[in-house]
Amino acid sequence: MESCIQPGTSDSAGGGVRSARFRRTAALAAACSLALTATACGILGGSPEEDSAGVSGSVTWWDTSGEAEAPHFAELVAAFEKEYPDIDVEHVTVPFDQAQQRFLDAVESGRDVPDVLRADVGWTAGFAADGHLADLTGTAALDGDMSGFLPTTTASVTLEDGGVYGVPQVTDTLALLYNRRIFERAGISRPPSTWKDLKDTALKIKEETGAEGIVLNPDPFFSLPFLYGEESDLVDVGSRSITVANAASVRGVSTAADLVASGAAPEPPEEDAYAAMQNAFKSGEAAMMINGPWATADILSSPEFEDRGNLGIAAVPAGSTGTAGSPTGGHNLVVSAKSENLDASYLFVRYMTEKEQQESTALTLGLLPTRTAAYTAKVLSDPVRDSFYLALTKAVARPSLPEGGELFVALQPHYTAILRGEETPRDGLARTAEEWSARLLPGYRVEE
Repeated sequence: MESCIQPGTSDSAGGGVRSARFRRTAALAAACSLALTATACGILGGSPEEDSAGVSGSVTWWDTSGEAEAPHFAELVAAFEKEYPDIDVEHVTVPFDQAQQRFLDAVESGRDVPDVLRADVGWTAGFAADGHLADLTGTAALDGDMSGFLPTTTASVTLEDGGVYGVPQVTDTLALLYNRRIFERAGISRPPSTWKDLKDTALKIKEETGAEGIVLNPDPFFSLPFLYGEESDLVDVGSRSITVANAASVRGVSTAADLVASGAAPEPPEEDAYAAMQNAFKSGEAAMMINGPWATADILSSPEFEDRGNLGIAAVPAGSTGTAGSPTGGHNLVVSAKSENLDASYLFVRYMTEKEQQESTALTLGLLPTRTAAYTAKVLSDPVRDSFYLALTKAVARPSLPEGGELFVALQPHYTAILRGEETPRDGLARTAEEWSARLLPGYRVEE
């Protein structure tokens, strides 16, 4: 069901047999519902005076949020410094696509290592496994357990050793974004609920309106809804298996490739594909795309979506199994193990991830909170945020794997080549599995 038209209703698409991995989404929905009716769920205890007693110093924070979002976080930093006057924060904006390597270079050299980093969920496990992050268990950064957070956000910070190596700051997932005016011109009344329906819808839109039906991003993160639709994944940590090239994964990626081959989607460019996708959608040249909440502010600033009601948001379509699933993304605040200002860093991380700051960030930037208590009536009153909140009920937690970020790097050229028709899905995914087995996951077996 289209949640943007009926906020607060759930999407019934994607029934059928579900694996245990997908049944976790029901637990997410239940946890969110319970938390929103509870008082002070996830709100940290202790007054600022008690927490900061004897704590002073400076904190260097590398913020990877980008030009559009950094000013808001700068305001939160200023508010933190006012509340904790003995702590100074150096707010450094670092381009997201450079931050991972810059952090590793800083740690290796021992120079200019930030105290706190805004880390992608895919980086956290690897940084922790290599000993680069402080364990936050029992520190002021958490002041308790992780029960106040959405279940899908905690997997990336909790490792097998039982430690907690970050605090989730924002979360996200992918959804189907569509242009209502183009749908109406094509005589289409509702968004597609399966990938098969999406292909038919896209082709009809192209024939009736001349607009592209859907534009795709060849970034591997955006391949995951196609895999989840076949109840597969990149890897199975429990069985120590590489599943990216098994029959179900090939079936899922073949669905994506067929969208291009059939003409339902244009061939994505080799470079700057995300920008090309975003620009085509917000200009009205394309009717649909798969994207996350971070994209909505830019979309709504364009003339095509000056009327906010023209932006439709629905859950990602289901695959041949009847299952619909979307990956959990987002960012954690992590503390460097080499920080010389640990106590001050812990307080800063806690403040920046408290319910009040998460609610403010959601209202200002449209980003999704990680704390269930931050999904207040005010936050959910906006149809865009409400739609993505409902999309989270179909979110799948990505495996907490130290090599998680590198898996995407290795898959990137193959997935791009597959969508461009330069490799078959079977060959491209098989080569990916071979590379992972030889270099990244030598102890894992390749599942065929």
